[in-house]
Amino acid sequence: MLRALVITAPGTNCDGELAEGFALAGASPELVTLRRLRASPAIIDRFDLIGLPGGFSYGDDIAAGRVMAALMRKDLYRPLVEAVRRGVPILAPCNGFQIAVQAGLLPGPPPGEEWPDEPAPPSIALSPNESARFEDRWTGVEYPASRCVWTSRLDRASSREVALLPSAHGEGRLRADPALVAALEANGQVVVRYAEGENFNGSLRRIAGICDASGLVFGLMPHPERYLRWSRHPRWTRLPESARRGDPPGLAIFRGAVSHRLEPAR
Repeated sequence: MLRALVITAPGTNCDGELAEGFALAGASPELVTLRRLRASPAIIDRFDLIGLPGGFSYGDDIAAGRVMAALMRKDLYRPLVEAVRRGVPILAPCNGFQIAVQAGLLPGPPPGEEWPDEPAPPSIALSPNESARFEDRWTGVEYPASRCVWTSRLDRASSREVALLPSAHGEGRLRADPALVAALEANGQVVVRYAEGENFNGSLRRIAGICDASGLVFGLMPHPERYLRWSRHPRWTRLPESARRGDPPGLAIFRGAVSHRLEPAR
């Protein structure tokens, strides 16, 4: 059975849901503290999948995810890059996304280029929502064609009523140089967009999630780990039976990465 590492720290609060997503998709999850990993980075080599959970790591002191990202840049950047090089998918929802962009894991190097030995300065910001307040809501999303392995099992033909994800954040408005965004779009690295009229935080070009050039590292502000069962849908009792076919989108995301790791060619 594949082993999934869920990295926890003071303030993370979605680690249980992330572990459940891996378990339902067929992997064996293990929660390991950031402190333990910093002391023994080789622990990362034991795992086939990695998750950076959402929440409020270290109380989001200074800015969302800033403290945890600084610690990871210092002690875990190289072990995590080595994990990506050996084909380990990494999922980073919400606070995990904020951490990943500041730790140098996203958007990563352009296609065809090697990861740098030291983390690059952040090129993407997840700034305060346009409303200047914390927002907790379900929103319609779109999944454009991308190179992301996590979304390979999604039913892109599902109705807008099904294609929802929950979000809960105060700093999720994606900002970046327009040239970088254009490159990410051209390279198939834009993985999730808020649907038209649903871009509540004001993200540039409605971008809700991106991946690195390998398609392995996937960061997004919504929470797929909170949509693992149809009963989690905000109107699930009104969904017709025909709409509830197969896995809910959140669980399909986890299955995509597990299936990718189990492919014989990998």
